[in-house]
Amino acid sequence: MRKKERYEKVIAWFQENVPVAETELHYNNPYELLIAVILSAQCTDKRVNMITPTLYKDFPTPEALAATTPEVVFEYIRSVSYPNNKAKHLVGMAKMLVNDFQSQVPDNLEDLTKLPGVGRKTANVIQSVVFNKAAMAVDTHVFRVSHRIGLVPDSCTTPFSVEKELIKNIPEELIPIAHHWLILHGRYVCQARTPKCATCGLQMICKYFCNTYKVTKEESKAKNK
Repeated sequence: MRKKERYEKVIAWFQENVPVAETELHYNNPYELLIAVILSAQCTDKRVNMITPTLYKDFPTPEALAATTPEVVFEYIRSVSYPNNKAKHLVGMAKMLVNDFQSQVPDNLEDLTKLPGVGRKTANVIQSVVFNKAAMAVDTHVFRVSHRIGLVPDSCTTPFSVEKELIKNIPEELIPIAHHWLILHGRYVCQARTPKCATCGLQMICKYFCNTYKVTKEESKAKNK
């Protein structure tokens, strides 16, 4: 299957079967989402959602978070991964928001990645979710699913190379929702250890499925007519 055709069929399937796809992190404003995304690094959204309500309540503004210490924040987030580093990042992020950005979350990659705890992936999530920009955040789910389906070649060995390939081939207006399509598909269907191929609607479009189960080109074409 040619790359263009695969992208078209994958997008069409998601549009029909997953018309609504959005972040599973709970938040009420850009500042809260920034906190949640920083906490979600190498941690589940479910765990993050368990601890953020109290954090949001006690530190409702960047000023409030900037005025506390990492030691205090640690007690709120001790159940997430790497709580020491994340506590320092959260306080440092809040201070920079207050001092450099008038307490507003920036809307561009350059400024976002200046914030402590914010790398390219986190910045792209904020740009996409908050500002609806054509930014593709590549986490482990997006990286895995993109390779398995065959949206990116094996030569894409870094998150950045996967990001560039996806952005090049997905229509700009669909990139924000496509980010969630791939994440949710990786989280619930195309799982790392035991992908649910038997019930996956992308079977005959998927490079991994066709190779694993020895699907011939003729069978794939017949199924995809």
